[in-house]
Amino acid sequence: MKTSLDRRADLIPIETAGTLSGLFRERVARTPDLTAYRQFDETCGQWSSLNWGEMAERVGRWQRALADLDLAPGARVAVQLRNGVEWVCYEQAALALGLVVVPLYPNDTPGNVAYILADSGSQALLIGSLNQWRMLGARRTVFPELRQVICLEDAARADVPFEGPPDVVCVADWLNREGAVHGDHDADPSDPATLVYTSGTTGRPKGVMLSHHNILWNAAAQLEMVPTYHDDILLSFLPLSHAFERTLGYYLPMMAGSCVAYARSLQTLGEDLMTIRPTALISVPRVYEKAYARIQAKLEREGRIARALFRQAIAIGWLRFLAAQGRGAEIGFVDRMLWQLLRPLVADKVLARLGGRLRIAISGAAPLSEPVARCFIGLGLNLLEGYGLTEASPTIAGNRTEDNVPGSAGLPIPGAEVRLAANGELLARSPGVMLGYWKRPEETRQAIDSDGWLHTGDIAEMRQGRIYIRGRIKDILVMSSGEKIPAGDLEQTIAADPLFEQALVVGEGKPFVTALLVLEPGAWESLAKEFSSDPADPSTLQNQRVKRAVISRLGHLLRDFPAHAQVRRVQLLLTPWTLDNGLLTPTMKVKREEVLERFKAQVDALYAGHTIVV
Repeated sequence: MKTSLDRRADLIPIETAGTLSGLFRERVARTPDLTAYRQFDETCGQWSSLNWGEMAERVGRWQRALADLDLAPGARVAVQLRNGVEWVCYEQAALALGLVVVPLYPNDTPGNVAYILADSGSQALLIGSLNQWRMLGARRTVFPELRQVICLEDAARADVPFEGPPDVVCVADWLNREGAVHGDHDADPSDPATLVYTSGTTGRPKGVMLSHHNILWNAAAQLEMVPTYHDDILLSFLPLSHAFERTLGYYLPMMAGSCVAYARSLQTLGEDLMTIRPTALISVPRVYEKAYARIQAKLEREGRIARALFRQAIAIGWLRFLAAQGRGAEIGFVDRMLWQLLRPLVADKVLARLGGRLRIAISGAAPLSEPVARCFIGLGLNLLEGYGLTEASPTIAGNRTEDNVPGSAGLPIPGAEVRLAANGELLARSPGVMLGYWKRPEETRQAIDSDGWLHTGDIAEMRQGRIYIRGRIKDILVMSSGEKIPAGDLEQTIAADPLFEQALVVGEGKPFVTALLVLEPGAWESLAKEFSSDPADPSTLQNQRVKRAVISRLGHLLRDFPAHAQVRRVQLLLTPWTLDNGLLTPTMKVKREEVLERFKAQVDALYAGHTIVV
């Protein structure tokens, strides 16, 4: 039987890798026969695997084709593709030639993609479908530096030929060329490796310049906190265009020699979890929150006994967790016996829906609500919350398995420093801090002060060295009375209730707090029927009795918040805020300004006459 030491024997040090392409070459050299990636092959309808040696052969073909574009080291090349082996091949080929990769979200709007292509000066673009280019090509005068578009779909199948420039070519044709693989560019670890455009909830995105060393250092620091092994398999579904997935779900496994399986889509995530049965999962809070809401809705249907058993399982599981962490007494004989009954009856059934063998689950990109964390941890899931931002490559802090305090962002990762500014803003300093914002020197100086401290924009508390994020500086709403409202905390608490799919509270410069609430269809149907109303009738959303019931429910949810933070009026909605309608960022954060603009008339109506609904 292999020991933990044996399983980590091929961990690649930063110094050995040097650069991100150096990391790939070293992994291939050390473990060419080890499975690197799994991906669903739609042509044959089954999952296929590639080892590191096979990946090296593929990357070589991509490198040969990309080198024929004769781009100078430092030139930018973009990729707008869903997660997959092709994404990895393109990036590794580009990095080996000294090019800077610009990742784009697969579902981003053509207008935003055009802006990023223009701002970055990208000269090549890899896309997944002809339709992507059909929508983007109409804006090609905005980004004149783009020379080559490479498409996974065959361009010959287009009803109307695409007129250049830029040239549009099918990947199969583009890779079908002879000749030797061009030699690797001797990049410096401090050279830019990527421009990651922040998907912020307001304003135009900024290109964050991250070096090879920024990302390698961050991945290595994470591995000190969260040991990862050859026999681990990660299921990747967050976009690789986001720094969180890129570092933890791509380079960290490469450094450790773990396998990555690419999920087919968010819609098939549940099925893919059951098929792949991952040992590690990297996700954002919304995924755990939706799973929690489904559990709660199912319990409502199953009745009092099911709910009582579930609550008991969570309670005992939580006590077991506290005891294991050294923060609670060992559970008694009766609870131990009950756990032997409840584990297979309750806990194992829920965890089986996640594949049944998760060794570790990580949540990042936004705070995870306490009820959700307590639920999954109580069921026995090793759920760790962390904190970071793109400008830090991205991780700044995290919890460890043996030292896990849910509700906190954990301790700074090894080698990172943190402190609080006078206004409570969290400042961070580490080798992972970005080189700066692309072509924005003034904004770079605002983000990174003369002492090298990155200003995160997040309000935090620190207790016993642990970080507790309390919201964004910009998300603190100041009411007309001068009272301050932690919008993020309120929205997180509301969204934990199975009735509410999404929530946005309003109160900046206002006399009281209101909320826009997107309802979960099944829970809404049950609530409407309680009032003998038709859930499909839009007028039911305006029914004052229904609204009063919702406000009462909010009062219970927000009972621990001060009186001035209580929601007095609501606008009920059924259409979710999504990537497609432009109201969510790719990491599923609500775009506050866009939502407020879209529903300006409804918000104005909530404050008409300043009459409080009671």
